[in-house]
Amino acid sequence: MSWSKWHTRLHKRLKQNKSLLPINSTLLLAISGGQDSMALLKLIIDLKRLYKWQIEIWHGDHQWHAKSGEIEEELKLWCLNRQISFHSNKADKKEVPNEEKARDWRYRNLIIKAKFLSSKNIHSPFTRILTAHTATDRAETVIMNLARGTDLVGLTTLKEQRTIENYLDLARPLLIFNRQETLQICKDFDLPIWIDPSNENINLTRNKIRKEILPILNSIYNGADSRIASVANRLESYNEDQKLFAKLAIESCQGEKINSLSKIKLLSLTNSIRKIIISNWLKQLGVRSVTALQIEEINTKISQRKPPGTIHLHGEFLIRWDKKTIYISNKTN
Repeated sequence: MSWSKWHTRLHKRLKQNKSLLPINSTLLLAISGGQDSMALLKLIIDLKRLYKWQIEIWHGDHQWHAKSGEIEEELKLWCLNRQISFHSNKADKKEVPNEEKARDWRYRNLIIKAKFLSSKNIHSPFTRILTAHTATDRAETVIMNLARGTDLVGLTTLKEQRTIENYLDLARPLLIFNRQETLQICKDFDLPIWIDPSNENINLTRNKIRKEILPILNSIYNGADSRIASVANRLESYNEDQKLFAKLAIESCQGEKINSLSKIKLLSLTNSIRKIIISNWLKQLGVRSVTALQIEEINTKISQRKPPGTIHLHGEFLIRWDKKTIYISNKTN
């Protein structure tokens, strides 16, 4: 193995965050064959002996283009020639009609595979699923969520680590690199890169941001993608603190009935605090995809001298209010 500055950077990050990829971990790597995933695979293979990891590879074929089967076979051969265990799944095109469905399909199959492999070796169960998301991916997500009108929580997506099942974490060790750097890693180590033609389709939202918007930002401020990702990282700590304070505030504003808030107590607080409480309260109760615009609308309509009313939210939820109380209910119940 030829040690490089790339190895040093990842090794340093793993020492800073020892829970990310602990020594003796069993790792399932999601590898597409693109530059990011091949850079991840190279660095993990090289650090494997130092950290005593057990690694296996999973590849998902969406069948979005004619050469997807060739990519799977060539990647499989590359891995097997290096004695790396390789697994794959092929999607039914009806299962993955868009980016969101494809992502859900990948994570679902990764979890199933990790559980299956763990059942075959109960003494070394898989504890980490690794994806090759980079700082550039994180910047793209921030831009996408800003355009959608997200609140601050939406700017902290693509976390470095999160639990997805009992004892199974999703880890993203490449968030400290941007896409220019993963390309350079592939060049430095002469790694093969399999190009997915669907990545050139700018009708897909993420591709449009990657191909048209981020290059402009990087041309204005070199390294803009890494700095945007760094802001998202710093907001993670702020968001965790905010959730803790919001939990205490929600308890103090609790209404007389379950799933209700005292409108009187809520209106005694400032506008900004009210919006934080409402946003976190809805998320606690299982309401997903609440935009900053919706929170603003709710906050305005519950204000003093406003009449009682209702607002329909994502997932069949209904929020309603009278003079004293705000209620949330699921219309399917």
